[in-house]
Amino acid sequence: MRAALARRVEARAAAVRARIAGALEAEGVAAQVAGETVRLTAPGLGARWWRELALREAGRNGR
Repeated sequence: MRAALARRVEARAAAVRARIAGALEAEGVAAQVAGETVRLTAPGLGARWWRELALREAGRNGR
């Protein structure tokens, strides 16, 4: 049972990382998922993250 729960949790986390990467790439930011990390590259990325509600929401609840 614990193994099944662990798989579900990991699958959900992977889906969140994929949504974050997809939302960023749609905004023209290069995103790369590496394990539990989403690596990003773009000029002014920190300011853009806080301005763009869609990018923040991708990491919160998948909307």
